[in-house]
Amino acid sequence: MWSDEFEGSGLPDASKWNYEEGVLRNQELQYYTRERMENARVEDGKLIIETRKEKIDGHHYTSASLITKGKAEWCYGRFEIRAKLPTGKGMWPAIWLLGAGYPEHTRWPECGEIDIMENVGFDPDMIHANIHTKAYNHAIGTNKGDKMTVAAPHADFHIYALEWFEEHMDFFVDNIKYFTFDNEKSGNDVWPFDKPFYLILNAAYGGSWGGAQGVDETILPQRYEIDYVRIYQWK
Repeated sequence: MWSDEFEGSGLPDASKWNYEEGVLRNQELQYYTRERMENARVEDGKLIIETRKEKIDGHHYTSASLITKGKAEWCYGRFEIRAKLPTGKGMWPAIWLLGAGYPEHTRWPECGEIDIMENVGFDPDMIHANIHTKAYNHAIGTNKGDKMTVAAPHADFHIYALEWFEEHMDFFVDNIKYFTFDNEKSGNDVWPFDKPFYLILNAAYGGSWGGAQGVDETILPQRYEIDYVRIYQWK
């Protein structure tokens, strides 16, 4: 098992986590910072990703995106994350996986993307799971996914999980399964999921989905709290 229980205090464990940096995707407003306690820190047994209103490099908002790329990658298994979400118009927290070859050796969506949890502040009680591949992705309106109502996921911790097998993937909130994606056995365009992927924990602000109904600066700062990450490989 690979895990981070987020014990101690200070910056996240550098043996387990890397960072994305800058303004990267989806017309989002936040600047992702690297090794900056204000945006990503361990305290009181939790990882805190904090989205803030402050100027850095000409941008007006900061946050963090932690990735295991270059540290740990997995093919198949159970991915379990216990988290309490930020909330408010503009927030867009996520727990997701990208094919380990991205971006150096493959492009999106050919690399594959597995969204274990996404939530947007304008629809705060809805948890989304999605799959993106060359055949199935939001850019062409064919992405596969489902959603589940969770009352006030910003008020309490919930367990978001993926069980990834060779034949299918199952997605859960608090051990309730709400989405299954099957391997159609029709090639890499549909199922690029027989190779290693890395994990991403991020809190975006604004952007194509998070900001679809505008943003509310008065909500900031917002804290995304992760109690643990546990990844179990199948025997």
